[in-house]
Amino acid sequence: MAAIQISNIQKRYQSLQALGGVSLSIEEGEFFGLLGPNGAGKTTLISILAGLNRADAGTITVKGHDVVTDYRQARSNLGVVPQELVFDPFFTVRETLRMQSGYFGIKNNDKWIDEIMENLDLTNKADTNMRALSGGMKRRVLVAQALVHKPPVIVLDEPTAGVDVELRQTLWKFIARLNREGHTIVLTTHYLEEAQALCNRIAMLKQGKVVALDSTAALIKRISGSQLRVTLRQDGNIALPPALRSKIISHETPSDPRQHILRVTDYSQVEAMLAQFRQAGCFIEDMQLLQADLEDVFLQIMEG
Repeated sequence: MAAIQISNIQKRYQSLQALGGVSLSIEEGEFFGLLGPNGAGKTTLISILAGLNRADAGTITVKGHDVVTDYRQARSNLGVVPQELVFDPFFTVRETLRMQSGYFGIKNNDKWIDEIMENLDLTNKADTNMRALSGGMKRRVLVAQALVHKPPVIVLDEPTAGVDVELRQTLWKFIARLNREGHTIVLTTHYLEEAQALCNRIAMLKQGKVVALDSTAALIKRISGSQLRVTLRQDGNIALPPALRSKIISHETPSDPRQHILRVTDYSQVEAMLAQFRQAGCFIEDMQLLQADLEDVFLQIMEG
């Protein structure tokens, strides 16, 4: 039985087709990445999964429980960390987590609450009022709220957006531990290096449809070969030679118009490329041969 089964989910907002028939199966114990640009439909899909929105068509089950017809069981098996900072300003951190436990009918949950707070570095804020916390601390409490009922399936919607490095490291250490203990993790993030490091399998959404679905390693292998990053000297031609335009991945970085990134399918191509730069009057200041990563795959699929 899949941890999450998504079957032909469709959602339209007036003239906008937010989701155009999304189907996914996320297995128990997976660390699954859901990636896509802004407006791709990721948050809409998570909202439907969490019962905050209704699909126009299709079904979603969590551990075999339909999120509409069997919503109590579905939600008890699911913990969601939303993008937005949503909190009650009248309670302390501990009171907030105790109330969250109560929503799921869990009594005497302080031992697990203490463990969550310790792992998220919230212990010294336990008796602090929520409105007095920084944005990063509030986000830690959102994570704690999603975990308070020990859900087997955890969904993290941009959990590290705009937070400090310390929180990111603390959070991933704890979440990785939960995944090792058998929890299914679903992550949406714009930090593609996080997705590459953490996720076993990835789905990419574009304009409400799944455009890629495979293991992280298999997706990276889609880009054959490597990349040649060349920075040209200012005292020569800094434009890309016409003969190399078919190899282009990225013309230049916004901060440095002298930099060009080219696709290399075989190392023997590098010598010929350098000769073409010389013929065009380009002088090379710096050169790096790089392996493809998830960001390269993402850009190639989204621009395709």
